Amino acid sequence: MFEVVYPWLLLLLPLPWFVRFIPEYKQQTHMVTVPFFKYLIDVSGEKPQSGAEVVKPNKLQRFVLLTTWCLLVLAAAKPQLLGEPIEQTKTGRDLMVAVDASGSMSAQDFEISPGENVDRLTVVKSVLQELATQREKDRLGLIIFGSAAYLQMPFSEDHKTWLTLLNELQIAMAGPSTVIGDAVGLAIKHFEESDTDNRVLIILTDGNDSGSKVPPVDAAKIAQTYGVKIYTIAIGDPRTVGEQKLDTETLERMAEITGGGYFQALDTQELANAYQAIADIEQQEFSSISFRPKSSLHHVLIGIALMLNLLMIFYLSMTNKSKVAG
Repeated sequence: MFEVVYPWLLLLLPLPWFVRFIPEYKQQTHMVTVPFFKYLIDVSGEKPQSGAEVVKPNKLQRFVLLTTWCLLVLAAAKPQLLGEPIEQTKTGRDLMVAVDASGSMSAQDFEISPGENVDRLTVVKSVLQELATQREKDRLGLIIFGSAAYLQMPFSEDHKTWLTLLNELQIAMAGPSTVIGDAVGLAIKHFEESDTDNRVLIILTDGNDSGSKVPPVDAAKIAQTYGVKIYTIAIGDPRTVGEQKLDTETLERMAEITGGGYFQALDTQELANAYQAIADIEQQEFSSISFRPKSSLHHVLIGIALMLNLLMIFYLSMTNKSKVAG
């Protein structure tokens, strides 16, 4: 399929036809009078004529000139060859996962098989790997928090690298405490740099906030103004006390403020169910972009016009040589 970018330029095509009706410009000039003019005529064999001789192009030259004009006008109109439609589909969601890596995550209270328990962080990694597989079209980010919050990976569609950084997380690598509010604040900072309106933050923690600069509930209110939906997942034993005690009330309040959800995972299956519930609620949204590749043909037309004129010049030069030699 063809497309012309500037079709109005095609109105110039008949211009040479109008040029034919423009009268020739004639100008009188002074001439030298010689007394032996008739002798010059006799010697040259020419007959005296009035006016100058107008050299007109032959049929070949006319054809090449008109064709060149048409080709140049068409080239200026910029014709394009349209390819088959190509449709690109991409997700409209940024999903940030904030993982609690405090010392309490070392508690081995998750049973993966009869008589075999593993620590909480190992189970979290296992379920997050499944989450990354299910959300293959989302842009994922990763935050680790303990005594401070750190960005492990900004939003990216490179899920392979995201999983690599997830697997490298170690217990207490961010400190022994739990700063949930700071983790939310760090996530908001990176959501600000995002150009999507669909923003989701998943927080996994097994304790309560222990000294964030911004309290978790206040951080959730700020997140709500930025359109960030928070899902909180409380993992581990709810009977713990002290700093490791699960502050379920705060986690529920954070989810409620932002329109997200709260889940409690006491074992591996409940944790997996929590992620599945989030996946069911937050269906992947896609935006499709359809376009057709375009190939400009103006350079081809200019090349043809140039070749025609070169061939005409070559032909005329060879013809003139033949006449001279004859």
